[in-house]
Amino acid sequence: MAIAINVPRVNNNDDEVKLVSLSAAVGSLVAAGDVIAEVETDKAVVEVEAHAGGYVLAVLGQVDEQLRVGSVLLWLGETADEEVPKSSARDQRAAHGSAASGAAAPTAKANILLRQHGLQAEQVAASGERLSAADVQRYLDAQQGGKNRAAAAPTARREVSAASMTVPGEVQALASHEKGMLSTVTWHRDHAVPGYIEISYEQAPWLAAAKAHQAETGALFSPLLPLMGARLVEIAKDHPKINATMVDSGRYHYAQVNLGFTVQVAEVLYLTVVQAAEQKNKQQLVTELVELQRLASGHKLAPQQCTGATLSFSSMARWKVGRHIPVLSPFTSLMIAHTAVDDQTGILGATYDHRVLSGADVVKVLKLLSRPA
Repeated sequence: MAIAINVPRVNNNDDEVKLVSLSAAVGSLVAAGDVIAEVETDKAVVEVEAHAGGYVLAVLGQVDEQLRVGSVLLWLGETADEEVPKSSARDQRAAHGSAASGAAAPTAKANILLRQHGLQAEQVAASGERLSAADVQRYLDAQQGGKNRAAAAPTARREVSAASMTVPGEVQALASHEKGMLSTVTWHRDHAVPGYIEISYEQAPWLAAAKAHQAETGALFSPLLPLMGARLVEIAKDHPKINATMVDSGRYHYAQVNLGFTVQVAEVLYLTVVQAAEQKNKQQLVTELVELQRLASGHKLAPQQCTGATLSFSSMARWKVGRHIPVLSPFTSLMIAHTAVDDQTGILGATYDHRVLSGADVVKVLKLLSRPA
């Protein structure tokens, strides 16, 4: 009798997973415990193991497709010519989230809205290949005059006024850099869905690369941090998703990489910016970052040298902190957080906008950044 291998549930909030690899083909023989596929959500990549042995009779999914949790991924049989159960056609439609009428497969968030309001996917017109949460919300608004959106929208934040304070005091005007930080924190609070991930890494390869570069160029100080910033730009060129933000429910990919690089001068924290960093070679980029640090130390930065970052790098290694979780700059999705535990071990972390990047995306970047190119 044929045995079904089902699509596993990885996270409680996800009704769909992406099939990222498949190592079993029709006719192949697998043993119990063999890894037959890998599936991915925004938070993890998980191996799918065969809970029984047998010959693969049918595979009901293709790599890079979204599959419904609980649907049949493949059928196993005692012999290679065993008949596939007749329910496989129904399972195929379920795997792709499609009803028999040909309705567009809903995304996980769309499924949540559909269930909350007792709707079927066939009732809602899709604006693309998948039925999105925005499609469902538009349908609800049209049906109920916008009441659903108003009810679902979070209550607008109201800033605290001096008149509401019960303990005597006075309001002091903010300095320009403090106003900038307030603007950044407010954007981070009101728009991004921030996450944080960190890894440890061996510092020896990076320290050796910095020492060699210093000897080659005759630099007075170690170029370690500028070199790591330059490496981040290289990674962004190969992985443009990290150089993006969310606009109008879509991912906005920047046409250039503007590298933000933090510089602390006494009580003032600057986010210096190298414009179009992807157009510069490593030495040019390191030289410009060093020059920006010099200008920042004298409070002589020009406006274009501290605006428009599209991704950023920050280090607190000089303070020997174990961890710091930076605030995302407006309209960015990634800020690297660097520090060092000791001469052997460093820490690379990242604050990221979960609307744009998954945890898997960020881990990949951190692992690439943990070693020189």
